[in-house]
Amino acid sequence: MFANDPLFIAAVVACLAVLGVLVVGIGGFGKGGAFNQKHGNRMMRWRLYLQFIAVILIVAFVYFRQKGA
Repeated sequence: MFANDPLFIAAVVACLAVLGVLVVGIGGFGKGGAFNQKHGNRMMRWRLYLQFIAVILIVAFVYFRQKGA
């Protein structure tokens, strides 16, 4: 049902991208060291960007699903 909807697939991919960046960011924070000092803020910034895109896609999916499109 939802598997054929390209907007649903895009929302799932965006959510998985958020999860991936979050895991890498938290892992770097937990480990500390040079990676965290160099990339910690950048990873969390990317998480915010990807999370914004994911939320927009989810809202668009729900909106168009309610419209029957």
